[in-house]
Amino acid sequence: MSLKSTITEDMKVAMKAKEAQRLSAIRLLLAAIKQREVDERKELSDTEIVAVVEKMIKQRRDSIAQFQAANRKDLVDGETFELNLLAGYLPKQLTDAEIAQEVSAAIAQTGAKGVPDMGKVMGALKSKLAGRADLGKVSALVKTKLAG
Repeated sequence: MSLKSTITEDMKVAMKAKEAQRLSAIRLLLAAIKQREVDERKELSDTEIVAVVEKMIKQRRDSIAQFQAANRKDLVDGETFELNLLAGYLPKQLTDAEIAQEVSAAIAQTGAKGVPDMGKVMGALKSKLAGRADLGKVSALVKTKLAG
């Protein structure tokens, strides 16, 4: 079953269970997917849908930080709920040890010798780790390994 089918099924379950907050968050996700499909005039693959989910998660994290700064606990709770729901659609996340192993392998594979080669390493890792690891953390790890 494709990721989009799973999301659609979850929407139907939320409708039948009358879970308004969950239904709203799933509809937002489906709208974002549909928007991208219309923009690109094609059916999105699971990998592309994961990219949409990651973008929405990043938006939620930014919103949570803003709302916490403004002391709006009610809005923080809503965004946190959506963030947790969206995270459920991502593939299984890698552990820090697995990420470090992938970074080391990519550095060896690309023959990177220092920070200027960081782009080559990140290029090799991006497709491998998309949706399975926070690329911000991966980037920081690559930088420290190349600088060291």
